Amino acid sequence: MKRMLTAAVIGVAALSGESIEAQTTINGAGASFPAPVYQNWTYSYTQSTPGVTVNYQSIGSGAGINQIRKKTVDFAGTDNPLTLEEQKKDGLQQFPMLTGGVVVIVNIPGIKNNELKLDNAAVADIYLGKITRWDDARIKALNPGLKLPGISINVVRRADSSGTSFIFTNYLSKISREWEEKVGCGPSVNWPVGIGGQKNPGVCNNVARIRGSIGYTEYTYATEAKLATVQLKTQAGEFVAPGVESFSAAAANADWKNAPGFYMVLTYQPGKNSWPITGVTYILIRKDAAPGMREAMKNYFNWCFTTGAKAALDMHYVPIPKNVVALVQKTVLK
Repeated sequence: MKRMLTAAVIGVAALSGESIEAQTTINGAGASFPAPVYQNWTYSYTQSTPGVTVNYQSIGSGAGINQIRKKTVDFAGTDNPLTLEEQKKDGLQQFPMLTGGVVVIVNIPGIKNNELKLDNAAVADIYLGKITRWDDARIKALNPGLKLPGISINVVRRADSSGTSFIFTNYLSKISREWEEKVGCGPSVNWPVGIGGQKNPGVCNNVARIRGSIGYTEYTYATEAKLATVQLKTQAGEFVAPGVESFSAAAANADWKNAPGFYMVLTYQPGKNSWPITGVTYILIRKDAAPGMREAMKNYFNWCFTTGAKAALDMHYVPIPKNVVALVQKTVLK
């Protein structure tokens, strides 16, 4: 099979006999959840760092993990974290890069952004196929001031192996025993109902074109597509709208020091303002990466943690806290 992506160091020698100038290319692939930021970062870093080019392909978390295992990329992005045992088995190291929110999006005639409220049971029962119309009594009771149309609910979900699906199904498994027992949590599950979309843009496109639809996606994709998001109920019983503040609230008390291999899931965290479908997106690198490539990646990811943090915030992601960055630098990027 042709190697899809390679790490290359190309020597360019001037005819005058001047010293060789090294050009390093760092290739990554994986999660679409953080892709808007990663593509911004790779462009900015490449433009500002002579001799280094960074690429990132948004192919989904599952495909990214497969590529790093096959050694066809230098790093992978995933929203579906690997346990420490899985990392050791594949010769990988993992660290958190960003926190963000998976949001519920809808296309309901007459319903504007963040007008609709859904509690946890309603979200689970829609995806279980038990609530099938927008004028269902349970949804109307949660939204007494809204005029909900009597149309069918068209469920949209991911068709590919997806870290976004891992985050969403992890949330559903925590708030619905029936979902946990019948469907479970994972990057790819046997969905009870729904139309599949490829990666986050595919889900957004389906929701945008299908009247009465509901889906889930990373927040930036929803805002860029101008799709209506939904208020959800926190563990404390309060309705909250998605945004950097509610994503940050969910991540505030994460105990990274006691997370082996930096494995952490932030869905359905305590706090009245904590967004219930908050996720962490991770970077995977190989322990056996060549010293030169490892140094180049260390420099790049340290730039992402510092200079790149503002761009992440501007795109509605939450940078990893400084104390966690220091822990990553001490244990992985050393």
